[in-house]
Amino acid sequence: MKKLLFIASFLIISFGCSSEKTSTKQENSKKVNDFAIIIHGGAGTILKKNMSDEKEVEYKAKLEEAIKVGHTILKNGGTSTEAVLKTIQIMEESPLFNAGKGAVFTHEETNELDASFMDGKTLNAGAVAGVTNVKSPIELAIKVMTDSDHVMLSGKGASTFAKEKGLEIVDPSYFYTENRFQSLQRIKNRAKTQLDHDDKKAAFYDADIKNAKFGTVGCVALDKEGNIAAGTSTGGMTNKRWGRIGDAPIIGSGTYANNQTCGVSSTGWGEYFIRSQVAYDISAQMEYLQKSLKEATKDVIQNKLTQLGGTGGVVALDKNGNMSFEFNTAGMYRASMNDKDELVVKIYKE
Repeated sequence: MKKLLFIASFLIISFGCSSEKTSTKQENSKKVNDFAIIIHGGAGTILKKNMSDEKEVEYKAKLEEAIKVGHTILKNGGTSTEAVLKTIQIMEESPLFNAGKGAVFTHEETNELDASFMDGKTLNAGAVAGVTNVKSPIELAIKVMTDSDHVMLSGKGASTFAKEKGLEIVDPSYFYTENRFQSLQRIKNRAKTQLDHDDKKAAFYDADIKNAKFGTVGCVALDKEGNIAAGTSTGGMTNKRWGRIGDAPIIGSGTYANNQTCGVSSTGWGEYFIRSQVAYDISAQMEYLQKSLKEATKDVIQNKLTQLGGTGGVVALDKNGNMSFEFNTAGMYRASMNDKDELVVKIYKE
């Protein structure tokens, strides 16, 4: 009897594991969308109770505007590269997001912008960091990929390259927004108060400041030719110092794309995304462990990143058009559209 029970249990477990593997294999091989696009506008402590109805409408409208631009490009047979570029530029030009026009301020009261882009067909990539006068950092990142022998340029060198390539250069004041500037002042005042109280030199790393690093924008697109592209753009962390660079311009951390697996754009506490190589890890789990996109994004964000102490999320899109929003924060500005013109726009955790 015991032997029969053991055999029966073994068969049940084996059948369950087999069914799970079959399900994952089917998801990894079944085409669900001929083209698709997914975006984010940052993740963090985004709560309904703290959001006015007017501001919520404003965010959703801008997310919808941005994704429809990219979706139209894809629907008309355009490339995933163009879709990512034009979609992110809409968000870069909006003061709502921590990228481009709405970039946060450094401790020195300047704006330092980062961006990255990756082509899933060729695995070529481009990135920029610490840029202060280029209107569209994502455009510059793509130009680094297409018109140079390098992957990442930074600071003055990146700006010089942008000028040589004819990209739009703006006065740094273009990036000034009053609410971002006041946010920096509040953080500085809070840090100074704490510094005076307990003389901790690292006071600006308090809990409130940890919530001042979100708002990065990103996009992943799959075109009709089966090519995936991913891009990310950010102003970084409010009150950042010493030329701090987060995950957004780092290939494998903030951005990754591979036609054989997926494309990913990250947003959150950059230091942890760098240490975890979040974007690449999702692709690697799909490639080497044969996980589905949903399984891989969930494991990386909800398990590995969370256990390390990191917060944030990703938007991801695989070669078959499956899409995933995954985050461990209270909310993430996000939207998606598929080849059936179905639009999803969300902000809060559901």
